[in-house]
Amino acid sequence: MARRGRGEGSIYRRDDGTWVAVIHLGWHDGKRRRKYLYARTRGEVRDKYRKAQRALEEGRSLGDDRQKVGRYLEWWLAQALPGTVRDTTVVSYRGALRSNVIPHIGHIRLSKLTPQHVQAMLTAIQDKGLSARTAKYAHAVLRRALGQAQRWGMVTRNVATLVEPPKAVRPEVRALAPDEVHALLDAAKGDRFEAILTVAIAVGLRRGEALGLKWSDIDLDAAVVRVRRALVFVDGDLRFVDPKTKRSRRTIPLPSVSVHALREHRRRQAAKRLVAGPDWTDQDLVFSSATGGPMDPNNLGRHFRALCDRAGIGRVRLHDLRHTCASLLLAQNVHPRVVMEILGHSGIAITMDTYSHVLPELQREAADRMDQALGYTTNHDEEDQDPPEPEFGVDGA
Repeated sequence: MARRGRGEGSIYRRDDGTWVAVIHLGWHDGKRRRKYLYARTRGEVRDKYRKAQRALEEGRSLGDDRQKVGRYLEWWLAQALPGTVRDTTVVSYRGALRSNVIPHIGHIRLSKLTPQHVQAMLTAIQDKGLSARTAKYAHAVLRRALGQAQRWGMVTRNVATLVEPPKAVRPEVRALAPDEVHALLDAAKGDRFEAILTVAIAVGLRRGEALGLKWSDIDLDAAVVRVRRALVFVDGDLRFVDPKTKRSRRTIPLPSVSVHALREHRRRQAAKRLVAGPDWTDQDLVFSSATGGPMDPNNLGRHFRALCDRAGIGRVRLHDLRHTCASLLLAQNVHPRVVMEILGHSGIAITMDTYSHVLPELQREAADRMDQALGYTTNHDEEDQDPPEPEFGVDGA
């Protein structure tokens, strides 16, 4: 065994030529705990040893060189993530990791994970025929999980941050035209879902936000609705959860068409309550099941598709009514900031990016209004015409 250099701690060379550094971690359950570092040269193992000592002095964990990425990610999902995000987000992250991350890199040691591994994972996801958006989401979840590992000293760097995720093309927004809106509402006239469709179009609630509404959230006299919760599936069970973002918890003025629809809906619900009798479960829900409990979102979706067929507007997602609300508001010259507040977007950039297709028309109208403000009248049919050619005599004079 080679003699230790001064200040090098427990460093020695094995018979096979490998250099070893031993970190003493104290006692646990009556047993001495050690961590072994290996390298091909004395200088390399000495550097590893000093880095490890600094990590211990700073209170950082040295990690486990044998821990696999998959094992760490499962631990992170079960222990570190809950409580920091919504339950629905935990479910979404779990699906992304188990479907598109762990199968590709879960067998690799956490300490050995490289940017090349992450890049190969992203390529494999898209080679399976999945979208760039799916690959980008998997990358984002992995980056967050590895960020936690880096903060805890389990890895020295977050390799996911060194890999550029694929660019995801934002799907084109489908918003109903005014005549399609009228056809849908006509088809829903007198239907038990008429009110929820009217409210979805008028104020752009998300499906879960609408199904989570209680009558105590609505003041029909003041014509306002307060979004305080959402009804969503979590691991196959219906649960009430907090709104999607901080701005999603909002108070929205109700247009008269929504107030009227909700008053009619409340009268119909009161009649159903009398019919149900003792079978009625009073949870104060605005849009409930036939017995007063939470409504299955899938049932709403199926009935909505039937109404779309009846209206002759083709297949439309329920979420497209939210896009319809935003497009109609912008087309009526409502400021994008106000639209952002109504929809509960976390920032104005989301509103502007999502509904950029509506903006050119509004920008043209803004230019016309500037002409009016400056006292200049423009005829768009004539403004692009070339000026008339000068008339010359026979001698060119």
